Amino acid sequence: MLRLRALAAAAVMAAAGAALLPAPAQAAGSVHLYKIYYDSPGSDTRSTASLNAEYVQIKNSTSRAVSLTGWTLTDASRHRYTFGSYSLGAGRTVTVHTGKGTNTAAHRYQGRAAYVWNNDRDTATLRRTSGSTADSCSYNSTRTDYKMC
Repeated sequence: MLRLRALAAAAVMAAAGAALLPAPAQAAGSVHLYKIYYDSPGSDTRSTASLNAEYVQIKNSTSRAVSLTGWTLTDASRHRYTFGSYSLGAGRTVTVHTGKGTNTAAHRYQGRAAYVWNNDRDTATLRRTSGSTADSCSYNSTRTDYKMC
C-alpha cells in the first residue's frame, strides 16, 4: 500500500511539472489558419460584397514578422491563391477575401467572380513557398457559417 501511494504521488508531481511547461507550438508560435467564413450571409448573388464576405483568416502567433511571399492557400478543389510580396506582422491576422478589392496589410483579395469555399464541407490548406504544409483546416457542417481552426 505504501508503495502504491509513493507511485501515485510521483505521478501527480510529474503531471504537475509537465503542466507548467509550455506546449511546443505555444512556445515557438506559428503562422496558421485561424478562421474560415465559408457561407457568406444572405443569398449567393456573386456580388462583390457577397464574395468578400467569404474569407479565410491567417494568424501569425510568432514574435516576428513572417514573409508570406509565394505561400499558397488552396481548397479541396485546388482553387489556389498565391501571396504576392507580403509580410504578416508579429501577432497579426490577415483576411483573404474571395472577391475583388484593394490589398492592404490586413486584407488580401483573390479577385474571383465565383465562390471558392463549399457551404457544407471543404478543406483549407496553407502551404509555404517550398510546398510544405504550414496548416490545414477542414469543416463538415451546414449548421454554422464559419469554422474556427
